Amino acid sequence: MTQVMSTLAKVDWQGMAVYTAKNPKQAFINAAIAYVVFRQTLKVAKRVSIYGLRSTLSLLWKQITGVVLRHIRRAPGTGIVVQRNISKIVKDIEDSMNVMVPGESKYLTVPEQGMSDDEILAILKRRQNEAGIDWKGGRASGAVYHGGEELVRLTNEAYAMYNLTNPLHPGVFPGLRRIEAEVVRMVLDLYNGDADCCGTTTSGGTESIIMAVRSHVVWGREIRGINNANIVVPVTAHAAFDKAAEYFGIGITHIPVDPLTQKVDVNAMRRAIDSDTVLIVGSSATFPHGVDDDLDALSKLAIKYKVGFHIDSCLGSFVMPFLKEAGFPEVVCDFRLPGVTSISCDTHKYGFAPKGTSVVMYRNKQMRHYQYFTISTWPGGIYASPTIAGSRSGAVIAGCWAAMTKMGRNGYLQQCKDIVNCRIEIQRGIEQIPELYVVGKPSSTVVAFSSHEPVGIFGIMDEMKKRGWDLSPLQYPSALHLACTRLTVPVAGEFLRDLSDSVAQVKASPESYSKGSQAIYGFASTVPDTTIIDEVAQGFIDALYAA
Repeated sequence: MTQVMSTLAKVDWQGMAVYTAKNPKQAFINAAIAYVVFRQTLKVAKRVSIYGLRSTLSLLWKQITGVVLRHIRRAPGTGIVVQRNISKIVKDIEDSMNVMVPGESKYLTVPEQGMSDDEILAILKRRQNEAGIDWKGGRASGAVYHGGEELVRLTNEAYAMYNLTNPLHPGVFPGLRRIEAEVVRMVLDLYNGDADCCGTTTSGGTESIIMAVRSHVVWGREIRGINNANIVVPVTAHAAFDKAAEYFGIGITHIPVDPLTQKVDVNAMRRAIDSDTVLIVGSSATFPHGVDDDLDALSKLAIKYKVGFHIDSCLGSFVMPFLKEAGFPEVVCDFRLPGVTSISCDTHKYGFAPKGTSVVMYRNKQMRHYQYFTISTWPGGIYASPTIAGSRSGAVIAGCWAAMTKMGRNGYLQQCKDIVNCRIEIQRGIEQIPELYVVGKPSSTVVAFSSHEPVGIFGIMDEMKKRGWDLSPLQYPSALHLACTRLTVPVAGEFLRDLSDSVAQVKASPESYSKGSQAIYGFASTVPDTTIIDEVAQGFIDALYAA
């Protein structure tokens, strides 16, 4: 500080004032340039403090090459060639999805005459049995969180019973209102919420996260006067945080993780927090690697800098609260951490509820109020809704309540033991294969792994697919992950045998796997112009609606 004051004392302030008076236009231009340079210098300095010099230069180089490639794509000849290749890839995706099924009709207009019940159910049955991954045999990573046939029958019955209900009308369906409130309260109890803690149900983890972000953005605006809010998240945090940032037009800073543990770098997160930060994020557990961030340290960080702290436990859901009781290392990921202001938990994962149910929880009612939407001047009357949707299905909420009350704490405790032990068995098996290594330090139901060159990890994925397994591909670093479920437990040994055989197959001829998934995911992780990947991804979504 003394050096700064000494330097300022040497400035010829009188001379600057005279120059400004004589050359106001030039002085203004100089000041504007200096301001821009100062702002950009601050941005670069902040990036370096978060990512380090080497990573910052790498990111900068990728951005520059991306801009150059986008301009090249606009050139008459090159642009046509690139677009033609993108269109071909998208067309191949659509053709692979929209396959003609022999003897099966397409229904592109409403039939003139209604079909019989038997006809309708026969068509639905045929389409249900169309060839795909054998998820019932435990060969899918996550995707289907099956609580057992008995539980499925019960939740289906509850679903049918409440098929016509809508929580938008609590006066019409008062029993449903109680059911929904009890679902929220039961989840709060699992996450050690006290009487002041509260929450709402949502349609899934993405909506829970979006609602939590909205709540903190509104809190920042109304309480702290922040009009250009930003959030700070680990690079491994769920993509729903990026979706929320895009939807709300706010800034988002992605924090690197430790390459060994895959936990977020807490010091880098501290350096990223600024006066416009409304929320920091930690996961329990992360989707890519099944790792829990250092939540205690993040809680302390949130308190110190007076920002919100959200724990994403959508994947950890009904596993993390039972780890200690099940005999595994405890992960404290709940309201016992004083800095936590919100938590998301998917009931439709390891809670075994029907798809389309999740819970977002808050430290107090005031934080929950920032999530709500209300309008008192609409000609249709006073309108208020807790989440994005207006009308919602009461059926999935009833199914969720049925699943939770049927399973009970003992049921969830046993499932935690079985599924986490399954992950541990598979992790140990992977560690016995010399060509593979586990990515990060998993703590719950997910294990991620990669391979040592020349054995390509995506070649292994292709071989496993030939054997009927559907694994999730990861990037940065390139890896695969398996989210173990109740259905994985009886086939863990079979998985490891097929994995060992797949590795041996790729090792015998690694060069023959340069195409296929290796080419696709290798290209996606290295191409500087990400808009190319975006266009292909948009084409994939378009293909989902090709009839």
